[in-house]
Amino acid sequence: MTTYKNNAADIAITDISITERIFANLENRLDEVVLVDGPTNRSMTAGEFIDQVKKLAGGLTSKGFGAGSVVGLMSPNSPEYCVVFHAVAWAGGTVTTINPTYTASELNHQLIDSGAELLITVPMFFDTASEGMAGTKAKALVVIGEVEGAQSLADMYGDPIESQVPVDLDKHSVVLPYSSGTTGLPKGVQLSHRNLVVNVDQTIAGGGFREGEVAASFLPFFHIYGMNVLMNVHLAAGGALVTMPRFDLELFLQISQDYKSRRMWIVPPIALALAKHPLIDNYDLSSIEQVFSGAAPLGAELSDAVSKRLNCVSLQGYGMTELSPVSHVTPVTAPKSGSSGLALPNTECRIVDPENGADLPPGEEGELWVKGPQVMMGYLNNPQATADTITDDGWLKTGDIAIIDSDGYMFVVDRLKELIKFKGFQVAPAELEATLVAHAGISDAAVIGMPDPEAGELPMAYIVAADPAPTVDEIKAYMMESLSSYKQLHKVVFVDEIPKSASGKILRRVLRDQLAGT
Repeated sequence: MTTYKNNAADIAITDISITERIFANLENRLDEVVLVDGPTNRSMTAGEFIDQVKKLAGGLTSKGFGAGSVVGLMSPNSPEYCVVFHAVAWAGGTVTTINPTYTASELNHQLIDSGAELLITVPMFFDTASEGMAGTKAKALVVIGEVEGAQSLADMYGDPIESQVPVDLDKHSVVLPYSSGTTGLPKGVQLSHRNLVVNVDQTIAGGGFREGEVAASFLPFFHIYGMNVLMNVHLAAGGALVTMPRFDLELFLQISQDYKSRRMWIVPPIALALAKHPLIDNYDLSSIEQVFSGAAPLGAELSDAVSKRLNCVSLQGYGMTELSPVSHVTPVTAPKSGSSGLALPNTECRIVDPENGADLPPGEEGELWVKGPQVMMGYLNNPQATADTITDDGWLKTGDIAIIDSDGYMFVVDRLKELIKFKGFQVAPAELEATLVAHAGISDAAVIGMPDPEAGELPMAYIVAADPAPTVDEIKAYMMESLSSYKQLHKVVFVDEIPKSASGKILRRVLRDQLAGT
């Protein structure tokens, strides 16, 4: 078996809950502001945060939503989101984090599958929440704010619970985010206190986090990237967050400037803006030392363009919900363009031939497998999907095609299921997309396979053009200069925007469905 591991020392595994891990740092800085609501500048100190978490945990418990209960949280980012999340955890419950832009039908599926008994939302999504609760176990709806006739979160506080309600750190699901995994419809990912705590400490160590870091937090807390890498890492490591309910470039830049942020946590679509948008020049971003991108591959050309524009280091990491989420981080002391980095402490990797299961040597493409204490417990109510994803000896099959070089740096090539098969050749959409967005006349791009009876699939691109827009012939000539003949585009479609998930991943299935309907 060929395995790859970081030479850095492993971190110690601690026997505490995720909220105890957060409190351990906050208790020595009770008067410091740790959470700020970006649009309103409302702030919360560490002491206020701890107090609210303990009182809300007490109120939830007294109303029957304590230990063993599942609470749905459907809200954009705010300081109150952090309070609710950790109050449920402190009370011994489980949070199932829900995309606030879900339709009632999508919400209904998650509430039923997770078994949530209480749903907490905001006024904007109250009607959708009410409709989506029909036929579920969720009999109570609470609003962060005020809606006439609805129960407010302010009424849920009670006598504080002073200590963590006992839970099995390895077997209790503290959070149930939903992910499609490598295939299929969204599934509940069972993450334990151990998973979250370990990954917080791994990320702090691998990412070189420093006390006092303040970041603009637009990455949604319902998604594991925003949840554990931003919310929990910043609170646990001596930092602070300025929350944003949605991405707004001006507010993001204003926060980064005013708080002298050391790093920006982003996804690839934001990298495009940082590299190309003229608004960037209106702000003093000299404090930015690094831009860290995750959730989807970032091409070397775009990564380098961000680095040059902001005079900082542009880094990538790798992870997935099933990994709590991080397994790889590019060290700021030794970046490598286009790489997703080195394995975190306590983490092992393999590159496996998806056809025959053989381990592959450095430099060869195969499916990335990961093993470590951050690997999920499994999928809720879906033992078959769990067995298909995690081997009997604990290796998680990521579904990503990757290369690990001789120095241990990992490069994502593409999703295994998204590879385009052209006359027997495998074409990686991410590679074509990275080449396209490096063109000055292209703001964004997505590539899928177009069914063809002779070739199997033909690469085609959906493109958001900049001004001035290139012609189709110019784009094809540009691609011919950069890529092999079998990677050339056979069709180009200009669109206003590329469909993406909240975490920035291209929704290729939406484009495939559109193509099939034309």
